[in-house]
Amino acid sequence: MPHRPTVLCYHGVSDAWEDALAVTHAALERQIRAMLRRGYAPIPADDVATTYGKAFHVTFDDAFANIRAALERLVSFGVSASVYACTGYADDGRPLDVERLSSTDGDHHRRTMTWDELRDVVAMGVEVGSHTISHPRLTELSDAELRVELRVSKEQLEDELQRRCAFLVYPFGDQDARVRAAARDAGYSAAFADYQPFDVFAIPRVGIYRNDTRWRGDFKLSKLGQFIATRRLERR
Repeated sequence: MPHRPTVLCYHGVSDAWEDALAVTHAALERQIRAMLRRGYAPIPADDVATTYGKAFHVTFDDAFANIRAALERLVSFGVSASVYACTGYADDGRPLDVERLSSTDGDHHRRTMTWDELRDVVAMGVEVGSHTISHPRLTELSDAELRVELRVSKEQLEDELQRRCAFLVYPFGDQDARVRAAARDAGYSAAFADYQPFDVFAIPRVGIYRNDTRWRGDFKLSKLGQFIATRRLERR
Protein backbone atom coordinates (compact mmCIF):
# COMPACT_ATOMS: atom_id res chain seq x y z
CA MET A 1 0.00 0.00 0.00
CA PRO A 2 1.38 3.48 -0.88
CA HIS A 3 2.75 5.45 2.03
CA ARG A 4 0.46 8.20 3.35
CA PRO A 5 1.87 11.49 4.66
CA THR A 6 2.93 11.63 8.29
CA VAL A 7 0.96 14.23 10.26
CA LEU A 8 2.59 15.39 13.49
CA CYS A 9 0.33 16.46 16.34
CA TYR A 10 1.62 19.01 18.85
CA HIS A 11 -0.11 21.23 21.40
CA GLY A 12 2.09 23.67 23.33
CA VAL A 13 5.74 24.53 22.76
CA SER A 14 7.45 25.86 25.87
CA ASP A 15 10.65 25.33 27.81
CA ALA A 16 8.99 26.56 31.02
CA TRP A 17 5.60 24.79 30.96
CA GLU A 18 6.33 21.30 32.26
CA ASP A 19 3.10 19.71 31.11
CA ALA A 20 2.86 16.64 28.90
CA LEU A 21 1.21 18.77 26.22
CA ALA A 22 4.15 21.16 25.88
CA VAL A 23 7.27 19.98 24.06
CA THR A 24 10.45 22.03 24.32
CA HIS A 25 11.64 24.19 21.44
CA ALA A 26 14.75 22.01 21.10
CA ALA A 27 12.68 18.81 20.89
CA LEU A 28 10.39 20.23 18.22
CA GLU A 29 13.29 21.47 16.11
CA ARG A 30 15.11 18.15 16.47
CA GLN A 31 12.04 16.21 15.34
CA ILE A 32 11.40 18.47 12.34
CA ARG A 33 15.05 18.28 11.29
CA ALA A 34 14.86 14.50 11.58
CA MET A 35 11.89 14.38 9.22
CA LEU A 36 13.69 16.56 6.68
CA ARG A 37 16.89 14.53 7.02
CA ARG A 38 14.94 11.32 6.31
CA GLY A 39 13.73 12.82 3.04
CA TYR A 40 10.18 13.72 4.04
CA ALA A 41 8.83 16.69 2.07
CA PRO A 42 6.75 19.29 3.97
CA ILE A 43 3.27 19.76 2.50
CA PRO A 44 0.32 22.06 3.33
CA ALA A 45 -2.88 20.82 4.93
CA ASP A 46 -4.60 21.07 1.54
CA ASP A 47 -2.43 18.26 0.17
CA VAL A 48 -2.49 15.80 3.07
CA ALA A 49 -5.58 13.88 1.95
CA THR A 50 -4.43 13.45 -1.65
CA THR A 51 -0.66 12.97 -1.37
CA TYR A 52 1.21 9.67 -1.34
CA GLY A 53 4.88 9.15 -0.58
CA LYS A 54 7.33 10.57 1.94
CA ALA A 55 5.65 13.79 3.02
CA PHE A 56 4.68 15.38 6.32
CA HIS A 57 2.55 18.13 7.83
CA VAL A 58 2.66 19.70 11.30
CA THR A 59 -0.50 20.44 13.32
CA PHE A 60 -1.01 22.29 16.62
CA ASP A 61 -4.17 21.72 18.65
CA ASP A 62 -5.74 24.32 20.99
CA ALA A 63 -3.97 27.42 19.56
CA PHE A 64 -1.90 28.01 22.67
CA ALA A 65 -0.22 31.43 22.49
CA ASN A 66 3.14 29.86 23.34
CA ILE A 67 3.46 28.27 19.88
CA ARG A 68 4.05 31.58 18.09
CA ALA A 69 7.87 31.42 18.12
CA ALA A 70 7.75 27.77 17.03
CA LEU A 71 5.53 28.69 14.08
CA GLU A 72 7.98 31.37 13.02
CA ARG A 73 10.78 28.81 13.18
CA LEU A 74 8.84 26.30 11.07
CA VAL A 75 8.07 28.96 8.46
CA SER A 76 11.78 29.78 8.30
CA PHE A 77 12.45 26.09 7.54
CA GLY A 78 9.81 26.10 4.79
CA VAL A 79 7.68 23.66 6.79
CA SER A 80 3.91 23.98 6.47
CA ALA A 81 1.85 23.97 9.66
CA SER A 82 -1.77 24.36 10.70
CA VAL A 83 -3.26 25.57 13.99
CA TYR A 84 -6.66 24.53 15.37
CA ALA A 85 -8.49 27.05 17.53
CA CYS A 86 -11.54 26.87 19.79
CA THR A 87 -13.49 29.95 18.78
CA GLY A 88 -15.09 30.37 22.19
CA TYR A 89 -11.67 31.31 23.57
CA ALA A 90 -10.49 33.62 20.78
CA ASP A 91 -12.43 36.73 21.87
CA ASP A 92 -10.17 37.20 24.91
CA GLY A 93 -7.47 34.53 24.59
CA ARG A 94 -8.33 33.16 28.01
CA PRO A 95 -6.54 30.04 29.30
CA LEU A 96 -7.85 26.73 28.02
CA ASP A 97 -9.70 25.23 30.97
CA VAL A 98 -10.91 21.84 29.79
CA GLU A 99 -10.77 18.73 31.97
CA ARG A 100 -7.35 18.15 33.55
CA LEU A 101 -5.94 21.50 32.36
CA SER A 102 -8.41 23.45 34.50
CA SER A 103 -6.32 22.77 37.60
CA THR A 104 -2.92 23.23 36.01
CA ASP A 105 -0.72 25.83 37.69
CA GLY A 106 0.17 28.95 35.69
CA ASP A 107 -2.70 30.32 33.67
CA HIS A 108 -0.27 32.15 31.39
CA HIS A 109 1.01 28.82 30.06
CA ARG A 110 -2.51 27.87 28.95
CA ARG A 111 -3.37 31.22 27.34
CA THR A 112 -4.86 30.83 23.88
CA MET A 113 -4.53 33.03 20.81
CA THR A 114 -6.88 35.96 20.30
CA TRP A 115 -8.44 36.76 16.95
CA ASP A 116 -5.71 39.32 16.28
CA GLU A 117 -3.03 36.74 17.04
CA LEU A 118 -4.74 34.21 14.78
CA ARG A 119 -4.85 36.81 12.01
CA ASP A 120 -1.11 37.33 12.46
CA VAL A 121 -0.59 33.57 12.16
CA VAL A 122 -2.56 33.51 8.90
CA ALA A 123 -0.42 36.39 7.60
CA MET A 124 2.66 34.21 8.27
CA GLY A 125 1.26 31.60 5.89
CA VAL A 126 -0.02 29.21 8.54
CA GLU A 127 -3.41 27.52 8.08
CA VAL A 128 -5.95 28.06 10.87
CA GLY A 129 -8.75 25.54 11.28
CA SER A 130 -11.49 24.67 13.74
CA HIS A 131 -11.14 22.86 17.06
CA THR A 132 -14.87 23.52 17.69
CA ILE A 133 -16.25 26.28 19.93
CA SER A 134 -15.76 24.89 23.42
CA HIS A 135 -13.58 21.75 23.10
CA PRO A 136 -16.29 19.20 24.01
CA ARG A 137 -16.31 15.45 23.58
CA LEU A 138 -18.25 15.41 20.34
CA THR A 139 -19.55 11.84 20.59
CA GLU A 140 -21.40 12.81 23.78
CA LEU A 141 -23.34 15.69 22.17
CA SER A 142 -26.84 15.63 20.72
CA ASP A 143 -27.17 16.07 16.98
CA ALA A 144 -28.20 19.71 17.46
CA GLU A 145 -25.26 20.44 19.80
CA LEU A 146 -22.87 18.76 17.41
CA ARG A 147 -24.06 20.89 14.49
CA VAL A 148 -23.51 24.08 16.50
CA GLU A 149 -19.99 23.13 17.58
CA LEU A 150 -18.94 22.25 14.04
CA ARG A 151 -20.84 24.75 11.91
CA VAL A 152 -20.73 27.84 14.09
CA SER A 153 -17.01 27.51 14.82
CA LYS A 154 -16.38 27.22 11.08
CA GLU A 155 -18.49 30.31 10.36
CA GLN A 156 -16.79 32.32 13.11
CA LEU A 157 -13.32 31.48 11.80
CA GLU A 158 -14.32 32.41 8.28
CA ASP A 159 -15.87 35.71 9.39
CA GLU A 160 -12.93 36.71 11.58
CA LEU A 161 -10.08 35.54 9.36
CA GLN A 162 -11.74 36.29 6.01
CA ARG A 163 -10.77 32.98 4.49
CA ARG A 164 -12.33 29.55 4.13
CA CYS A 165 -12.04 27.23 7.10
CA ALA A 166 -11.49 23.86 5.43
CA PHE A 167 -10.09 21.71 8.24
CA LEU A 168 -11.20 20.42 11.63
CA VAL A 169 -9.50 18.66 14.53
CA TYR A 170 -11.72 16.66 16.89
CA PRO A 171 -11.14 17.60 20.55
CA PHE A 172 -9.57 14.69 22.46
CA GLY A 173 -9.53 12.80 19.14
CA ASP A 174 -13.13 11.90 20.02
CA GLN A 175 -15.08 10.92 16.91
CA ASP A 176 -17.23 8.20 15.38
CA ALA A 177 -19.24 7.68 12.19
CA ARG A 178 -21.94 10.18 13.29
CA VAL A 179 -19.36 12.86 14.09
CA ARG A 180 -17.49 12.29 10.83
CA ALA A 181 -20.74 12.62 8.89
CA ALA A 182 -21.55 15.84 10.71
CA ALA A 183 -18.12 17.24 9.85
CA ARG A 184 -18.71 16.45 6.19
CA ASP A 185 -22.18 18.01 6.31
CA ALA A 186 -20.77 21.16 7.98
CA GLY A 187 -18.66 21.79 4.89
CA TYR A 188 -15.15 20.82 5.99
CA SER A 189 -12.84 19.31 3.38
CA ALA A 190 -11.08 17.02 5.87
CA ALA A 191 -10.62 16.40 9.58
CA PHE A 192 -7.73 15.17 11.72
CA ALA A 193 -7.95 12.61 14.50
CA ASP A 194 -5.61 10.40 16.51
CA TYR A 195 -3.62 7.57 14.94
CA GLN A 196 -5.96 5.10 13.24
CA PRO A 197 -6.76 3.71 9.77
CA PHE A 198 -6.87 6.48 7.16
CA ASP A 199 -10.14 8.33 6.51
CA VAL A 200 -10.42 11.80 4.95
CA PHE A 201 -12.58 12.81 7.93
CA ALA A 202 -10.32 11.14 10.48
CA ILE A 203 -6.81 11.60 9.10
CA PRO A 204 -4.38 9.84 11.46
CA ARG A 205 -1.71 11.82 13.32
CA VAL A 206 1.31 10.98 15.42
CA GLY A 207 0.99 12.64 18.83
CA ILE A 208 4.23 14.03 20.27
CA TYR A 209 4.42 14.90 23.98
CA ARG A 210 6.90 16.27 26.49
CA ASN A 211 7.36 12.91 28.20
CA ASP A 212 8.42 11.23 24.96
CA THR A 213 12.12 10.53 25.27
CA ARG A 214 14.33 11.46 22.35
CA TRP A 215 14.44 7.81 21.27
CA ARG A 216 10.68 7.34 21.64
CA GLY A 217 9.87 10.53 19.72
CA ASP A 218 12.18 9.57 16.87
CA PHE A 219 10.75 6.05 16.79
CA LYS A 220 7.16 7.33 16.66
CA LEU A 221 8.05 9.35 13.56
CA SER A 222 10.01 6.58 11.84
CA LYS A 223 8.57 4.43 9.09
CA LEU A 224 8.98 1.36 11.32
CA GLY A 225 7.20 3.03 14.23
CA GLN A 226 4.26 3.99 12.07
CA PHE A 227 4.15 0.53 10.48
CA ILE A 228 3.94 -1.09 13.93
CA ALA A 229 1.22 1.37 15.01
CA THR A 230 -0.78 0.53 11.88
CA ARG A 231 -0.43 -3.23 12.42
CA ARG A 232 -1.65 -2.87 16.00
CA LEU A 233 -4.74 -1.07 14.74
CA GLU A 234 -5.40 -3.78 12.16
CA ARG A 235 -5.47 -6.39 14.94
CA ARG A 236 -8.18 -4.60 16.93
